Amino acid sequence: MMVVGCPSKTIRYPAEHERLLRIDQALDSLRSAYQRKDRSGFHSMLLPLDQLDDLRRQVDMDFETFSTISLEFKIERVMIEKDDIDVFIHWQGTWKRDANDMGIRQRGHARLQWVGTQSILLRGAQGDLPFGMKTKQMLSEPLSPPTQPR
Repeated sequence: MMVVGCPSKTIRYPAEHERLLRIDQALDSLRSAYQRKDRSGFHSMLLPLDQLDDLRRQVDMDFETFSTISLEFKIERVMIEKDDIDVFIHWQGTWKRDANDMGIRQRGHARLQWVGTQSILLRGAQGDLPFGMKTKQMLSEPLSPPTQPR
C-alpha cells in the first residue's frame, strides 16, 4: 500500500518563525487579559516604564467602569528591527456597563511597540488605542448646561 500526500512545508527561518509566534502570543495575551479584566495579567505584559503609567491608569478605569469588554485584534503589519517590534493592528470592541447596557462600540488602528526576543513586553502604544474607553466616553459626552436658579 502506498500513501501519497503533500510534502510538509519546511520553515526556512525557524528562529524568526518562533519569534513571530511569541509576538502573536504576547498580543493575544494582552487582549485576553484586558477582555477578562485581569489587572495583574495586563500589567505583567508591560515594561515597568513611567511612560506606561497613564496606560495602566486608563486600563484600571476601564476595568472599574465596564462589566463586560469584548475586543478583537487583527494584525495589519509587523516590523522587527533587532529587539524592537512594531505591531500595527486594527481593533474593534464593545464595552458594556451592565447586562442591560447597549454598550459602546468602537474601532480603530493602533501601533503597539514591543521589545524582546524570548520574552515579549509592551514598551509603548500610539494611535487610536482600545484602552482607556472610559476617558474617551467622558470626552465625547456633551457637558450638561448649568442649572439656572428660578
